Amino acid sequence: MQQVAAGPEAVAGRAYVDALVGAGFNKAAMQVTADRTSVDDPVDSLQFSVLWGQECLVGQVGPSTPAPTALVLPELPSGGCLIGQTRPIDW
Repeated sequence: MQQVAAGPEAVAGRAYVDALVGAGFNKAAMQVTADRTSVDDPVDSLQFSVLWGQECLVGQVGPSTPAPTALVLPELPSGGCLIGQTRPIDW
């Protein structure tokens, strides 16, 4: 996460998903929020997650986040890790 956050794709969800896949996590267990706003500006904050057992590794990065942050949280009662709209991971 730190390497991606320090690079040119610091607010690109695909870069974090690809890094997690490279670290051995299952892409099918991941969620990521959009990289761009509804008016096509870069987002202020990007969230990504991977469900691992009944726990979630959740990361947050972006200009509004003082430093890249990752937490382990319980899986949501409704399933998954992130609340709200996420984008398809279709690559």
